[in-house]
Amino acid sequence: MRTLTSRVTVRRLPERAVYDRAVIDAILDEALICHVGFVHDGHPFVIPTIHGRDGDRLYLHGSSASRMLRELGRGIPVCITVTLLDGIVLARSAFHHSMNYRSVVVLGTADEVRDRNEQLRALEVISEHVIPGRWAEVRHPNERELRQTRILRIGLDEASAKIRSGGPKDDEGDLALPVWGGVFPVQLVARAPLPDDHVPTQVGLPEYLRHHRLRADGDA
Repeated sequence: MRTLTSRVTVRRLPERAVYDRAVIDAILDEALICHVGFVHDGHPFVIPTIHGRDGDRLYLHGSSASRMLRELGRGIPVCITVTLLDGIVLARSAFHHSMNYRSVVVLGTADEVRDRNEQLRALEVISEHVIPGRWAEVRHPNERELRQTRILRIGLDEASAKIRSGGPKDDEGDLALPVWGGVFPVQLVARAPLPDDHVPTQVGLPEYLRHHRLRADGDA
């Protein structure tokens, strides 16, 4: 059951807060990397990793020897964040420069996934999150590889988004300054895929790469 808690209530610039799950899900699904924050032996750590969302669950995975995953699997508190940068906001004063962004914070505790079917499902979710269509084509993990992989799930009960959009918020007295103001848009795009030396000559570029959401227009 999703509840809005004080821990995920946006206090700084609350007008930028979004608590709608559809918006939160869309940001999580678009971001390719999340940052996982936790405390180990009294020291804070923030580790970048790949994630994947399946309904109300967020999956993380990595080596079974991963200190981060091992610690999180014990049920310690975790903070997961993602940020999408949409533009650099250029104001007429240094003070009012900013960035347009969409971000999400997820708080909770993680459970280790031990059921084999859910493990495979989680790995499929993560794979499809990064490259939709890839899972159906590649060899799936075998038992040895599953033993070498640790998978965690985190619920999305405590999550909120924060979004900034639009132009600079210049002071009225600065608007007449002979300085350019506006937004410098920023977008993550993928370039043409680079095959390695072992791709058979009869194997062409997969359609899922040709039409990936990050492909730049006109980049063959």
